[in-house]
Amino acid sequence: MMVPFRALVRKDIRLFLVDRRALLMSFAIPIAIGSFFGFVLGGQGQTDTARIAVLAVDQDRSAISREIVTRLTAEKSLEVKPATPDGARAAVRKGSATVAVVIPANFGQQAGRAFFGPQQKPEIGVLYDPSHSAESGMVRGMLAGDVMQAVSKEMFAGPSGRDAVRQSLAEVEQSQSLAPNDKKDLENLLGSVERWNTRSGRSGDSQAGLSGGLTMPFTTREEAVTANRGVKYNGYAHSFAGMVVQFVLFLGIDVGIGLLQQRQRGLWKRFRAAPLSRGVLLGSRAVSASVLAFFVVLVNFLFARLVFGVRVEGSMAGFLGVSAAFALMTAGFGMLIATLGKTPEATRGLSIFATLIVVMLGGAWIPSFLFPQWLQNLTVVVPTRWAMDGFEAMTWRGLGAGAALAPIAALLAFALVFAGLAVARFRWEAEG
Repeated sequence: MMVPFRALVRKDIRLFLVDRRALLMSFAIPIAIGSFFGFVLGGQGQTDTARIAVLAVDQDRSAISREIVTRLTAEKSLEVKPATPDGARAAVRKGSATVAVVIPANFGQQAGRAFFGPQQKPEIGVLYDPSHSAESGMVRGMLAGDVMQAVSKEMFAGPSGRDAVRQSLAEVEQSQSLAPNDKKDLENLLGSVERWNTRSGRSGDSQAGLSGGLTMPFTTREEAVTANRGVKYNGYAHSFAGMVVQFVLFLGIDVGIGLLQQRQRGLWKRFRAAPLSRGVLLGSRAVSASVLAFFVVLVNFLFARLVFGVRVEGSMAGFLGVSAAFALMTAGFGMLIATLGKTPEATRGLSIFATLIVVMLGGAWIPSFLFPQWLQNLTVVVPTRWAMDGFEAMTWRGLGAGAALAPIAALLAFALVFAGLAVARFRWEAEG
C-alpha cells in the first residue's frame, strides 16, 4: 500500500506546483495583502501615522478660546483647521473631518466664573464621525487638558481673570446662602488670587508663577514592550500571520474541492477497484495537503523576513511546531469539506464563507481585543485564533517554546476532530 500512497502524494504536489492559480493564491496574493496590512499597522516601527483631521469653530473669540485653539493646533497628532458651525457639521457628515470642536460664545467668561465658583459650566460641542470613535476619544482627552491649562492661565495671569475674580469675590461677599466658615474661606481664596493677579500685572513678569496656567503634574515615559529591549514592534508580523492563515485555509478548500471533483468524475470508483482503501485515499491527500500547507507558511514568512525584517524572536522550534500543527489542521479541514460536500460548485461557496468567518473571528483581519468580551471568549473554539496566537507568540512577542504548546495542542485537536469526522462521513459515491 505504501507505493500507491507515495505515488498519490507526489501526484498532488506536482499538480499544485504546475497550477498557476494555486501558486497565485498561496504566495502572490497573501504576500501582497500582508504587505499592505503590515504597512497600515505600523510597518517596521514607523511613527509617521496620519494625523487626525479636526475642525475648530471659535464663536467666542476670547483670549481663552484663542488659547484653546492654539494649544490644539500644537498637538502633533492633530491637524486643526478653522471652520464655521455649518461647515464643520457638513465636513464631519461627509467624512472629510473626524472631529469638530465648537467653542460657544461667552465660553471664556462663563468658564472663568465656573473655575472659582459653583456656576453652571459652559459646554464645548464635539461633533464626531461615529466610525472613528477611538480618534474622537483621543481628541476629547487632549481638549480637556488644553481647556484646563488655557482657563487657569487666564484666571491667574490674564485681564479677564482679574475681572472674573473681582466679580466672584463680590458675589461671595453679598451671598446669604453660604455658611459663615465657607464664606470666609472663599473670600480668603479669591482675595489671595486677586492680590496675586495685581502683583503679576504690576511686575509684568510673564514667566512668573502660574502665568502659564495649571499643567498636568506628571509626564509619561512610553515603552513598547516586545521580545527584547531595543526590538521594535513589526506590524508585518501580524499581517503576514493573518494572511497566511487565511490563504492556507483556502488551500485546504482547494484540496477538498479537488477530491469532490475526482469523485464526480468517477475516479473514486477506480481507486476502490484498484483496490485502494479509504485510508490510503484520504491519508495520501492529507499528507500532500499538510506538506503543501507547511511549505506555503514557510515561504510566506521567509519573504516577510527577507523583505520586511520579520524575525522569529521566540523559539524556532515552537514556530515550526505551530506551522506544522496548523498545516495538519488545514489538511483535516480539507478532508472534512470533501466528505461533507455533495457538489464542488455548492461546496466551494459555503466553504469560502465559513473560512472567512473563522478567519475574522481568529483576529487575522482586525485585533480580537476590539470584539465584545463574550465574542472574545467564544473565539477559543475557533482554530484560527490558536494559529494567530501561536504565530505572534513566536515572532514579535519573542516567547519561548512553552508558549507554543497550547496553540499546537489546540490545532492538533482540531485536526483530529476534522479527520475523524471526515473518515466517519466518507462515502465512495455521492449520496442521492
